[in-house]
This record gives sequence, C-alpha cells and structure tokens, in this order.
Amino acid sequence: MLKAKAHQYSKQTNQNCSVFLFLLMFFLIHNAMVYGQKKTQKDTVNFIYYPDKILVRANLSTQTDAYLLNNKKGSNLDLETNNSYKLFLSIDYKFIGFSYGFYPKFFGGNKDEDLKGKSSFSDYNFRFFLGRWLQTANYSKTKGYYVANMSDFNPDWVEGKDPYLQFPDFKTVQYKMSTSYLFNPKFSLKSITSFTEWQKMSAGSFIPSLIYSYNRITSKAATLDGKQKEFDIRLAAGYYYNFIIHKNFYIAPYLSPSIGVKFLNDKSIDSGVETVEKERYFTRNIEGGIKIGYNSERILFGASLNFENSSYNQDKTTVITNDKVYGLLYFGYRFDAPDFVSKPIKKIGDKIKM
Repeated sequence: MLKAKAHQYSKQTNQNCSVFLFLLMFFLIHNAMVYGQKKTQKDTVNFIYYPDKILVRANLSTQTDAYLLNNKKGSNLDLETNNSYKLFLSIDYKFIGFSYGFYPKFFGGNKDEDLKGKSSFSDYNFRFFLGRWLQTANYSKTKGYYVANMSDFNPDWVEGKDPYLQFPDFKTVQYKMSTSYLFNPKFSLKSITSFTEWQKMSAGSFIPSLIYSYNRITSKAATLDGKQKEFDIRLAAGYYYNFIIHKNFYIAPYLSPSIGVKFLNDKSIDSGVETVEKERYFTRNIEGGIKIGYNSERILFGASLNFENSSYNQDKTTVITNDKVYGLLYFGYRFDAPDFVSKPIKKIGDKIKM
C-alpha cells in the first residue's frame, strides 16, 4: 500500500501522552459516577418530553469520503469515492436510536461511472442515552476509489474526457465507539441529536467524550497487496449550546477539540516482497459546526454546517492533515409508538431505571 515513510515518536513522548490520557479518563469516569448517583425526577420546567412518540428522520449530507496518501518520493495521492451525497435514515425512541447510511443514486451518487468507476458505502449507527451518559457504536464500509488529482501525474490528462485512474478494490472498514457524559442537567443533548425531547430555555454544557476506533484499509493492484490496520483513541473536550428562539426554533453551535494516539500496522506485498511497518503517533483533532432548525409536536426540520480537521506529525518536517467541510439537511416526523415497540422498551427502561 502506498504510504509515506513514518518516524516513530520517542518513547518518552508516548509515555507522557498515555499517562495524560489515563488521568483524564479517570477524572471523567470518577466525576460521572459521582453525579450519576444523584437521581432526579423528570424536569418539566426546562424540557418537553415525547415519551410515547417514535421519531423517523432522513438526513442528506454532502460529506464525501477521501483518503490522502503522502508520498515523499513524488506527488501526493488524493483518493476519493464517486459520490456527491450520503443519505441517512434514522429512527429514535426514548433512549434508543439507530440509523443506516448509503449513497443515494437518485441524488447524483456514482455519477460518471465510465470515468470514475463505481463506489459503495454502508453505515450502521446505534446510540443509547443512559441518564447523562451517551454511548454510540458505529460500523461503516466504503469501497471503490479513484485518483482525483490526475493532472499531477499526467499533464496531458483532460478532465471530463479522459478516465481517472481507479482503485475498485481499495476498501476501508471502520469500527467506532464513543462514550460521552453530559455535565449540565439543564441542557438536553437529545433536543439536537435524537430529538426525542425538546429544550424550553437556552442552555449549554461541557460534554467530554472518549472516542475509540479500529480501521482496516485494504488495497489490491496488479503487483501490490496492502493491508493497513489502525487503532485510534482520543479524548475530546466538547462544548454544546442550544439557543431557543420563539419556542419552536433553535440555533445550536458546538466545538469539540481532542487529542489522542494512533497505533498503525502496515503490511504490504509488492512484487512478492513483504514489508511490515509499525508506528505510533500523537494526533490532534477539532470538530465543530452550527445547526438550525424547527420543532413542533409532529414535524421537525433543519440544516447544519460542519467541519472537521485531523492531523499528526509524520516526522519532524511533515504534518499529515485531513480537512472536511460539509452540510446536512434533515426532516423528521413523530408518530405514536405501537404496543409491540413500547412494551418491551418500557420493560428495559424500568430495569435500568430510565
């Protein structure tokens, strides 16, 4: 697999980072356990609840998939998928939520397949609100990339006429989980994520998160067979705020910087020669955005603008950076939960005291 040669951080730097992350994790869990022991009744002063409603929602996102390969011996390689949009269909009820994402062909996905090839994408996301805790679990798979910066390799290449160099067997698989804790009991994270409740008055909260993921990247070409495995762990210090405007409208900005460690294991076979590399990096990330929308008893809709920047020092002179800016539109509808759904969920909620 094409990748730049990386230099490992010193042992002292990695040890300091590991100790720092452990202390922050301990502080987060300790405080969450202390606050979690305080049981309060439903707050009807600050929130509106929809205990018997199921929310179905469609989210259309302009976020695209890209994979940047830095090659010190030549031009960088910009791999992208052949799609314009992602569509996520979600369902949320009380403290449980699920969504499924894919490329919608009817919105322009996989256009110009004769030039760029075919791409596929699937995403499964589960979320559980347990008091002030939020636990998420995600699985996603993306396959089929093309070289977006062809002009860097072939000056005679003509956009829209000549085909792009394609990697139909380049595949990325990610398993990702996050554990978050809401510090301010007067702020509703559900009111801007799962929409299973609504916030009456403006409020914000510090929401630290522990994010851990496992990525597997495979690539096959004529003489090259590459497999790369990455394990990332990050600690994020997020802050969210929800401005309530005229009861039914809201504006919700957020910012979430994070630091972490990336463990990388790369194995490639090029013309029968096997190469194995193991590296460890200190990573920096920042995510943010703003969401606006409308909420009523049955119908809700809105839009958001989001950005994400991730980077790490590959060596003393090289910084690997990945930037994303994308928009999202959503529309949702609430309806009464049928008995075959409400009864078992109620039993589960009673057992875990939700």
